[in-house]
Amino acid sequence: MLNVAIKAARAAGAIINRAALDVEAVRISQKQVNDFVTEIDHASEKVIIDTLLTAYPDHGILAEESGSQHGNPAADHIWIIDPLDGTTNFIHGFPVYCVSIALQVRGKIEQAVIYDPTRNDLFTATKGRGAFMNDRRLRVSKRIRLQECIISTGFPFRKGDNFNQYLRMMGDVMQRTAGLRRPGSAALDLAYVAAGFTDGFFETGLSPWDVAAGSLLVTEAGGLIGNFTGESEFLEQKECLAGAPRIYGQLVSILGKFSKFASAGDKAAVRSAVDTLSRERTSDSHDPEAEAQDAAAEGDEPKDAPF
Repeated sequence: MLNVAIKAARAAGAIINRAALDVEAVRISQKQVNDFVTEIDHASEKVIIDTLLTAYPDHGILAEESGSQHGNPAADHIWIIDPLDGTTNFIHGFPVYCVSIALQVRGKIEQAVIYDPTRNDLFTATKGRGAFMNDRRLRVSKRIRLQECIISTGFPFRKGDNFNQYLRMMGDVMQRTAGLRRPGSAALDLAYVAAGFTDGFFETGLSPWDVAAGSLLVTEAGGLIGNFTGESEFLEQKECLAGAPRIYGQLVSILGKFSKFASAGDKAAVRSAVDTLSRERTSDSHDPEAEAQDAAAEGDEPKDAPF
């Protein structure tokens, strides 16, 4: 099953790499604000589904673009597919995107493939047999001090996202770490945690196809993954936290209060802090002195370049 998934991922990667040679010719549509889909997403998804169902016609499919309309939705074996994770990066020519394929058996992720076509990096994992990158065994980072760690995340981009709460979360993490990164592909973020390239990852608003394959890579590489309060049943909860064990525990202590499953007291404290931040941002945006300085600065600049 893993070999079939690898075959499917490489076939999709070939489609993506060909399209990347002339990305401006790719047709793009918008599912919602800042949420794009291209003809390459659809072509990649089709070749993956065709490859999987040719080998296993009785299996089910859960894919980002086509949902559960292919395969057998009542099957014990469900393939969870993101044909192009990082579409916004792809359409800008920013080379951070991947193909993500996971196999869920009776509710548990048992096989995982994440393929980065720009670097030809293949991440694989089988439950109980370890995680690998290009046949090299993966282990999560050995760092134990949060202030020495790089943590990856994703920024809110959908209408209705709580931007001020995310600012508060990022502020709490940034002050305690060596750096915060936002590459733009959650599946690759998780693969990089498994490989030890980063020490942890957190994000909200994620769907199962964003994190299914990466979750197995992380656990098979010795890491932990769950929601912000540390509970391991996170796949459908739209909040994900992963990291090396010692770092994971420290991140839970920072981010747990922002979880939808946090205690009432923690939620009230977060709301108060977020409201304060919101008022400060609103006040700053209507600061007459700052607006006057901005206007003066604009007046000093020539309207047209002299060349």
